[in-house]
Amino acid sequence: MDLVSDAGILGCKPSAIPMDSSKSLQQDEGEPLSDPTAYRRLIGRLVYLCITRPDITFAVNKLSQFLSKPCSGHMIAAERVLKYLKRTLGHGLFYSAKADLSLSIFSDADWAACPDTRRSISYSWVVL
Repeated sequence: MDLVSDAGILGCKPSAIPMDSSKSLQQDEGEPLSDPTAYRRLIGRLVYLCITRPDITFAVNKLSQFLSKPCSGHMIAAERVLKYLKRTLGHGLFYSAKADLSLSIFSDADWAACPDTRRSISYSWVVL
C-alpha cells in the first residue's frame, strides 16, 4: 500500500492485470522523463516486492529493461502495476521462519520478443 500511496494514485481505479499482454514496450515509448530518478526508484521497490509477489515478476522485468532511458509510456505501465497491486493487496507469499527451505526453479524463454534488438530474453526465478 505504501507504493501506491507514494505514487499518489491511492484514489485511482484498480487494475485486474499487472500489464497489458497485447502491448509491447519499446525504447522510445513517449517523451523521455525529465527526472528518471522516480521511475528508477519505483522499479527498484517493485523488484524487491517480487520476492513475495511473483505474479508481478514478468511486468517488473519488462519495465526494468528501460532504466537507462525511461519514457512517459514506461511510467504509465509501471503505474498500472501499482494499480494491480492496489486490487490484490491480500495476495502474496509468506515465508515462515520455522519452515524447511527448498529450492524451486522456474525458467521461460521469450524468443526474439524485444522489438528493438530482436534478442531472446530469458527469465529465471529461484526460491531458496
